[in-house]
Amino acid sequence: MAPAAKTTKAKAKTAKQAAPKKASTGATEQSAAKLIDERIRELDGWRGKTLARMRELILEADPEIIEEWKWSNPVWSRNGIICTGESYKSHVKLTFARGASVPDPSHLFNSSLEGNLRRAIDIKEGEQVDARAFKALIKAAVARNSSPAKQR
Repeated sequence: MAPAAKTTKAKAKTAKQAAPKKASTGATEQSAAKLIDERIRELDGWRGKTLARMRELILEADPEIIEEWKWSNPVWSRNGIICTGESYKSHVKLTFARGASVPDPSHLFNSSLEGNLRRAIDIKEGEQVDARAFKALIKAAVARNSSPAKQR
């Protein structure tokens, strides 16, 4: 094998090792939790702290919420997806799968407002989300997933 080919394979292997691990949709809760822990560590800085804080609030709002790893991102579910946690250079985004049908009296949703299904919360560096209002939003999303109207 030519030296250039070896270098390319070595770089490819290194890139794969650096990329977040992907788990199938059938990943166990424990492995999903580990992948979420890993993502938080990878993000470091304000984005990692923000994602960790929002995760903490989600799990405090309803201890029966299940952590999953789908689409290379954290996903929190109970009777269906509640929200996903994505990280971008300028913000952390929590996308609520059925957010358009979840009451938001505190107006936490500030993104994806034009859609008929999803709503999101974009959190930029230095911003704080009202913990009480966020937990209420999580509880409302869980209730929405548990309601008979979801089946329609």
